[in-house]
Amino acid sequence: MILHRIVEPALAQVGYLVGCPVTREALAVDPTRDTAPFLAAAAALDLHITAVTETHIHADFVSGARALAAQTGAQLYLSAEGADDWRYCYARDAHAVLLHDRDRIHVGEITVDVRHTPGHTPEHLSFLVTPPGAGAPTAMLTGDFLFVNDVGRPDLLERAAGVAGSADAGARQLYKSLRGLQALPDTLPIWPGHTAGSVCGKALGSAASTTLGAQRLTSWAFDALREGEDRFVARALEDQPAPPAYFARMKRVNRDAAPPDPFVAPTLSHEMPPPGALVIDLRPADAFAAAPLPGALNIPLDRSFATWAGALIAPERELALVVPEGCTNCAGEASRVLALVGIENVMIANYPAGIPTASDTIPQYTPDEVAAGTLFILDVRNDGEWSAGHLPGAHHIPLAALPERLGELPHDRAIAVHCQGGARSAIATSFLRAAGFTDAANLAGGLDAWQRGGHPVVRGE
Repeated sequence: MILHRIVEPALAQVGYLVGCPVTREALAVDPTRDTAPFLAAAAALDLHITAVTETHIHADFVSGARALAAQTGAQLYLSAEGADDWRYCYARDAHAVLLHDRDRIHVGEITVDVRHTPGHTPEHLSFLVTPPGAGAPTAMLTGDFLFVNDVGRPDLLERAAGVAGSADAGARQLYKSLRGLQALPDTLPIWPGHTAGSVCGKALGSAASTTLGAQRLTSWAFDALREGEDRFVARALEDQPAPPAYFARMKRVNRDAAPPDPFVAPTLSHEMPPPGALVIDLRPADAFAAAPLPGALNIPLDRSFATWAGALIAPERELALVVPEGCTNCAGEASRVLALVGIENVMIANYPAGIPTASDTIPQYTPDEVAAGTLFILDVRNDGEWSAGHLPGAHHIPLAALPERLGELPHDRAIAVHCQGGARSAIATSFLRAAGFTDAANLAGGLDAWQRGGHPVVRGE
């Protein structure tokens, strides 16, 4: 059997090709909006994609399953499990075969058995893969159900999509799904849909794969499983990071009408942006602060770019991208990553050389200046970080939730923005300044610098 991982670093996301060595047919699992890596991998491995599926209705990226099936002429398979409100609305139009628990997909001489594993989402499926001649499965593709040292968070439907009461219900489904693994052997390899860096869990490991036995020994989820359902539910819901606001939009897109056509990169231009376009500056935070563009949103093009771009950029806005000097591929890569989270209205892909910058740099506050007590302090870290310790008198809004909660901030006071080390708060500062909070500035070094300076923190509130 051929099992090939296809990693999207911008999302810490993993898709798979499952190929039959006899017939050279392949199943594609969990492709993103950018289907090119699947096509390239299939060509390199001499495989023909004849089936495409996904484990669930994704929240963190635009699905490429429908587009990849159309590109390759493959059969599309989609889950028919879950509540009526969270089933694929476009399945009929896409001529998809609907999957139920205990169904089976044949890929050449490979057998793929379908298991309904709800919890992260109500419709979630996992796939047990048995190669030719094997008497039992030799791999389980678990999507966002079971990760290395973690499980898929059960709170997204409630916190991101507003489905009241679904977090507790999802956690209880997750408990039952994990218990449903009892008959499977410790030696079964587990191949998850995300690695460390994804916000679809809270403590994901960085290893590519694991075994079911290893998870039974090391994962907090299996420890909690042994403590009973109520304790498991409590532990599954605690300390989950704030979901980016764009997750709700992704859920609706992937449920209602995932794109049928492949992503097409925009034509690069060096013209000035049209009036009303949002300028996205991809330079590192220190370069932006030293020579800021008026009204620009600074999101450095790093591994967190997709998360913060999806959270802070409205998809209907026309965008202009500013790239770091000498980075010839930054505009193209940024456009591709933006498309992964449903932002494809990139009208201008680069600024011309020598565009004017603001005459002043963006200042940074020192811990002593913040300690003086005259500033409004905004903490943009996650809930768990806040509970572990925060500045006295600080106001807490996670960066992912900032666009929806600007009304909580004053226009008549200077705002000191901080996170743990200064990276997220630099993004937040540029967002606030672009939104009209021109007296917002970053706390240099964040909470780490605050504590190194001997200043107090409040814990547990």
